[in-house]
Amino acid sequence: MKIFISILTILSFCFAADSKSATYDCNQIFEQRKAELAKKIEKIDEAQEAYEALRAATNALLDKKRELLLKKEQDINATLKTIEIKKKELNKLIKENKELLQAIKDAKDDKISETYSKMKDSAAAMILSNMKISQACKILFNLKPKKISKIMAKMPPQKASKITESLIKGPPFNEEKR
Repeated sequence: MKIFISILTILSFCFAADSKSATYDCNQIFEQRKAELAKKIEKIDEAQEAYEALRAATNALLDKKRELLLKKEQDINATLKTIEIKKKELNKLIKENKELLQAIKDAKDDKISETYSKMKDSAAAMILSNMKISQACKILFNLKPKKISKIMAKMPPQKASKITESLIKGPPFNEEKR
């Protein structure tokens, strides 16, 4: 039994030595692994900080761009309003000019018509016979029908018939369009 106890003691001593070295190896591996993980965590933290800095810079840049875009949009809207106001003013001026031109044309036509209505029929017929048909029609169109008939009666028949055809078609009396 002494031998058995001695063998047992020797074996337990051997196993105890192996377990201490195994424990020592596990602790060493654990510490190495722990150090590796700490380095990885440190790298992750650095990457996260860099990401946050990049994100903050990007957001600042986006905010600045939005601000510039908003300002440009406001400038464009102001310009559009100015253009719209000027367009309305121009349209008003164009309308006024058209009315003024029409008044001048009407006054001119009235004056010419009045002149021909006061002329002798034979003199008016001679003058109108020598004019282009379109011009003669413009003048005759503004006269009273009774005056037109008296003037056309004094004109050469061919000229009177051409003027009559043109008067039937009505204004505008442009030969190029006919």
